[in-house]
Amino acid sequence: MNYRHIYHAGNFADVLKHAVLARLIVYLQQKDKAFRLLDTHAGIGLYDLSSEEAQKTGEWKDGIGRLLEAELPAPVSAFLAPYIEAVRTLNPDGSIRLYPGSPKLSRMLFRPQDRLSAMELHPDDCRALSRLFEGDYQVRVTELDGWLTLGAHLPPKEKRGIVLVDPPFEIDGEYDRLVDGLSRASRRFSTGVYCLWYPIKKGAPIAAFHQALKELEIPKMLCAELSVRSDRETTGLSGSGLIIVNPPYTLKDELHAALPELKRVLAQDRFASQRCFWLRGEE
Repeated sequence: MNYRHIYHAGNFADVLKHAVLARLIVYLQQKDKAFRLLDTHAGIGLYDLSSEEAQKTGEWKDGIGRLLEAELPAPVSAFLAPYIEAVRTLNPDGSIRLYPGSPKLSRMLFRPQDRLSAMELHPDDCRALSRLFEGDYQVRVTELDGWLTLGAHLPPKEKRGIVLVDPPFEIDGEYDRLVDGLSRASRRFSTGVYCLWYPIKKGAPIAAFHQALKELEIPKMLCAELSVRSDRETTGLSGSGLIIVNPPYTLKDELHAALPELKRVLAQDRFASQRCFWLRGEE
């Protein structure tokens, strides 16, 4: 319960996660039918990068700060546009003070028919999130352990949706909980689009995690990873990854174009790397 995302808001991991989330939302909007986004670990929704906490780490400067100043090829700019435009909308004077967490970003991209269910276990954070969306009929905020929602809240009544699972990884066993949670959720809502975030750092059991996911035998699982530095001389976060279940058919090619550019812009040393591949599916 000691984790606070304000220290990390807008960092390189947020850039990857939120860029892909925005793309998934836009993709589902190609059909008129409504969808629901279930955010299992929602946080407070909106972050003040001028706060003492954000300034203490300054992680956003090497994340969204760099990205907003970067020159990018046209296809990559188009891929990132929904995400970047949302951030710029919150900062109309050209500065970077406010940063949207996943609930706020999602809501900014919604059509009138789309809905958000945002779960947050920490009481203070849940109250802040509730204040942010007070009176918004498209958003339901619930103080609840997000892991529980992967059973009880699926499938959504809309029968279409995105499930974002972004745990803080502050206790042991979170990789196993991701596998177990996806297993339970996919049995209830097999057609949903799932986006699972995980950290990459020294000693992280990434290979075992990927193997456990493969053994679920879910037909289509795409993996995207971005590391901005070597993990040899640090115990902190060196990279992050996403597992996207039932991804848009265009996403792999879009990530193949975007990830090298994100690596170029966000790299913190010469060991920065990226990869995108099918855990199960097309290949």
